[in-house]
Amino acid sequence: MEKETLIAEIERLKEERNAIIMAHNYQLPEIQDIADFLGDSLELARKAVNVDADVIVFAGVDFMAETAKILNPEKTVLLPARRATCAMANMLKVEHILRAKEQYPDAPVVLYVNTTAETKAYADVTVTSANAVKIVEKLDSDVIIFGPDKNLAHYVAKVTGKKVIPVPEYGHCYVHRKFTLADVERARKFYPNAKLMVHPECEPEVQERADIIVSTGGMIKRAPEWNEWVVFTEHEMVYRLQKLYPDIKFHPAREDAICVGMKAITLSQVYESLRDMKYEVEVPEDIAEKARRAIERMLEMS
Repeated sequence: MEKETLIAEIERLKEERNAIIMAHNYQLPEIQDIADFLGDSLELARKAVNVDADVIVFAGVDFMAETAKILNPEKTVLLPARRATCAMANMLKVEHILRAKEQYPDAPVVLYVNTTAETKAYADVTVTSANAVKIVEKLDSDVIIFGPDKNLAHYVAKVTGKKVIPVPEYGHCYVHRKFTLADVERARKFYPNAKLMVHPECEPEVQERADIIVSTGGMIKRAPEWNEWVVFTEHEMVYRLQKLYPDIKFHPAREDAICVGMKAITLSQVYESLRDMKYEVEVPEDIAEKARRAIERMLEMS
């Protein structure tokens, strides 16, 4: 099916199903272009609370679709591709949390939204890269159990001055782990007038050489501060930024900073998802109820 025909069919099915498409900033350009709402994890979670539709097609990875379902138990949430999963979210297991709680029984459990619904059920509060510092600062504890991204844990500890225990110790995003000091040096050499915007999932040594350390939502907010940027996050964020700010120059720090899970969703799969109402996301109510408390607390605190 031709691209224009696919888009027309998607629009027709959206109207027929009373559906909306929510998409993350790392989605393919053609998915970003058809989204009814586009944002980072925090923006998507906030939007999910007030969705006026019967069906949510989630163009993101599985934990994001689970979050939308947890916040909208009465709505149908569809994930167009089963392969749209997050390797980092799958690194954190319940036993990691329980082991940390044995060692630090009074420490609150703060989990990145990049986690499974099952692990969120054990969280006191969830966070995103956009609000992690703000929420951890508000918690009445100097010791925090934090999972699963060790680099975001490092950033939160550095800014807040609190003791942040990463669970598991090796948790990371393979995309952001690709960025090295060599990429920083290359960016400074080839784009001497540019500033570096770096995602807090990047390695600490890369963070230390950033001009700003921000979530993807933060990148959008702060981009107008300068006229040229090198972007240290998933490659498709450059498309999002360039579309929003055509008069500002944006360069990807690496061409191969690609999230395979995010790229699993295509226009054809969005069409088939709406046509066949697949793949429906389900979260057991006992897990959803506990996870919902942690997510709602995040939304209240941020």
